[in-house]
Amino acid sequence: MFGDISGMMNKLKEAKKKVAATKKRLDTVLVDENSTDNKLKVTLTANRQIKAISIDPSLLNDAEELEDYLILTLNKAIEKATNINETEMAVAAKDGMPNIPGMDMFK
Repeated sequence: MFGDISGMMNKLKEAKKKVAATKKRLDTVLVDENSTDNKLKVTLTANRQIKAISIDPSLLNDAEELEDYLILTLNKAIEKATNINETEMAVAAKDGMPNIPGMDMFK
């Protein structure tokens, strides 16, 4: 019914390796996001690790304004990074999955 179980197990191991390699590679994919007026810039990895934050000195005079800038800009950067991460991980998982009849999870 399922064909070669050993072959499927090997494909699953291969898929696991591809996913792990993709996770590692996504640590090197950088996502930059700027505030609309370029007073704040954040850089994260596609795995959503913050790598850098650059703040215009004019924002340092008002903590509430700086907080607003950080929230808006970080949320946009996290959304971009999440989209990249989910797309890349889905491709890695799909490419390594064995062909099991009736189990097409990635249409």
